[in-house]
Amino acid sequence: MAYITIGIFLLACGLMFWFFPDTSILEYGYAEMDGFFSLVPYLFMFLLSAITMRSFAEERKEGTYVLLATRPLTDWQIILAKYLACIVLMLFSLLPTLVYYYSIAQLGLPKNNIDTGAVIGSYIGLFLLGSTFAAIGIFASSLTNNQIIAFAVSLFLCFFSYSGFDSISRIGAFQSVEMTLVDLGISVHYQSISRGVLDTRDAIYFITFVGLFLGLTKLTVGGRKW
Repeated sequence: MAYITIGIFLLACGLMFWFFPDTSILEYGYAEMDGFFSLVPYLFMFLLSAITMRSFAEERKEGTYVLLATRPLTDWQIILAKYLACIVLMLFSLLPTLVYYYSIAQLGLPKNNIDTGAVIGSYIGLFLLGSTFAAIGIFASSLTNNQIIAFAVSLFLCFFSYSGFDSISRIGAFQSVEMTLVDLGISVHYQSISRGVLDTRDAIYFITFVGLFLGLTKLTVGGRKW
């Protein structure tokens, strides 16, 4: 399952970044990866939702979670083990995309005419973004024993967390709290890190977001176990 999911993710990245005219770096003509880093968050929503949807849902459906819950393990150990496994899969899916950086550096005129600092910042932002989406996916999987429902719930929560607050802030009734709503969304913090600005406030935001959803997962799993 993981190989298929990662393969589809990399295929989609390659097609969008190199072949589709509207998003191709070859049509864009500038040695930078901004287009790639603006597309990947939406692909990450599908990737992380697909990776995490089986974490708890499938175990409860097959009855194997009973065996896991009776082991001398705490709920936090089980949750963190599943969460870290998803993070490792996410890293394996990102590693092949480093080829894009090398290719653009070689195609640039002159060679290596690419902002390496911005690329590093963007990859750090992608890691934090993926970690957040993984926490959301783990939580969604803990709510149900149907992995398709878990996928759909995770996809919705990821999309709303990334773009929903920005959209709500544009509604006239919420203009008085527009900036507060924007700051609650993931998008503004991800874009800040992608510019190469490593602000501790953005890092704290992502860590808090991950902690919130893992904590909600603990409540869900602990309640069902009880």
